[in-house]
Amino acid sequence: MLLLCIGLLLFIAFHLLPTNVSLRSGLVGKFGETGVKGIVAVGSLIGFLLIIYGYGKMQGSGKNPVLWDPPTWMAHISLLLMVFSMIALAATYIPSRIRTALKHPMLLAVKIWALAHLLANGDVASLLLFGSFLAWAVYDRISLKKRSNLGPGPANASVINDVAVIAVGLGLYLGMVFWGHGYLIGVGVIG
Repeated sequence: MLLLCIGLLLFIAFHLLPTNVSLRSGLVGKFGETGVKGIVAVGSLIGFLLIIYGYGKMQGSGKNPVLWDPPTWMAHISLLLMVFSMIALAATYIPSRIRTALKHPMLLAVKIWALAHLLANGDVASLLLFGSFLAWAVYDRISLKKRSNLGPGPANASVINDVAVIAVGLGLYLGMVFWGHGYLIGVGVIG
């Protein structure tokens, strides 16, 4: 559990850096924009690797108590929520009217992903992992509003871009459901 917690602290701390404008400005003054981005990237990567390793260790250790056993219908809700999470994720990278409407689609994708996984998992490791990411994404979205960061401006995109967002999001979803989740996470979604 310690590795998971350290990983979460590192990952989230480095992702919270932009929310403290004066701290970030001071670091940019000292290391430059590229230097700060490099520090954040390396720190986040180390945190991410610790999260993966720590979460994996907890799953197979027998030291991951189950706090509640979610009913089967929660898994169905989780699957449905993940459709929207994957579409929001796709909107992050494809200029579209959907991206403009969502304002910060990556944060929305993380919030939906975390909530969906909290609904489907009742163990301590999942509560720590998904609860931390949900709390961070909510905090970061509030912080962006306070900093008047309204997200990307209006996209000069056609309906084709919106269709592409939905198609890519659905493709990601289907890929994760039928192959990716089992391959990457070690737990199949269906079956």
